[in-house]
Amino acid sequence: MRLPAATLLLAAAFFAGSLAAHADESLYDSRQAATPDSDVQHFLGPKSGGIRYDARMIRAAQIAMSRAYPHPTWRCWHYVKDALVDARVIDSRPTSPWAKEAGDELCRRYGFMKLKSVRNPMQAPVGAVLVYGGPDAGHVEIRTATGFVSDFISPTPYPRPFLGAYVKPT
Repeated sequence: MRLPAATLLLAAAFFAGSLAAHADESLYDSRQAATPDSDVQHFLGPKSGGIRYDARMIRAAQIAMSRAYPHPTWRCWHYVKDALVDARVIDSRPTSPWAKEAGDELCRRYGFMKLKSVRNPMQAPVGAVLVYGGPDAGHVEIRTATGFVSDFISPTPYPRPFLGAYVKPT
C-alpha cells in the first residue's frame, strides 16, 4: 500500500527524526527536533505525541514508504540505498551488492554506527537501518513508526537472523 504524497509531505513538514531516547546515537539534533501535531500523529501512530523526531532519518523512512510496494520485489537494498541518498543521510550511493553487507559499508564509508543495545528489530529507533543475514543476499529495511520498509512495507520485522540496527551519529 502506497501512502498518499500529500500525507508524506504533511508529515515531512512537521517531523524532526529518530527517537529522542537514542539521541546520542543518531542524527538527532535537539535544536531542530519537534513534536508532531495531531495531523502528523495519525501518520506516526498514537504514541508519537510525546516523542521528538530528527528530520533526516525520518525522511529516509518516508521516502522508502512512498516508493514501497505491498509485497517484496527482492530489491530491498536498492530501495534503502536510494532512500538514504535522497534524504541526504549519505552523500553517495553504497556499492555493496548484498543487503547483509549494508551495515559494514554504512559504518566503514558513511559514518554509521551499530546500536549494540538493540538486539531485536522492534527495539530499533524510527529511521534506523536494520540488517539481516541468511544464506543468500540477506535483507535490509528501515524502521518506521508503524513497522518496517524497504522495497515493501511490513508491520513485522523480516524473518531472518538479525545482524543489527545502524544509525548515523551527528
